[in-house]
Amino acid sequence: MRHISSLILACALMTITMPAHAAERSVTLKVEGMTCPACPYQVKRSLTKIPGVRAAEVSLETKQAAVTYDDAETNVAALTAATASAGFPSALVNEDQKTVQ
Repeated sequence: MRHISSLILACALMTITMPAHAAERSVTLKVEGMTCPACPYQVKRSLTKIPGVRAAEVSLETKQAAVTYDDAETNVAALTAATASAGFPSALVNEDQKTVQ
């Protein structure tokens, strides 16, 4: 009985102290200032340098970037800061394709 109690206590402590699982998120950013074929490459490079970014696809035609990232490692603010730092300000686009301010 004593071993069972110890095992239950150990399992309970492991459950409490284990970190929450991170979620993979995907967002679309409206990117300003892209005017030539090299621009999407620069935007993608700025995004993929961020720890936690799993994938980034950037379109010159739509002026958007689709980004998949681990929300335990980064967030939308870091994504938009990275593109702005590269000279391409961006903003989150919601499901209705309207820019969120």
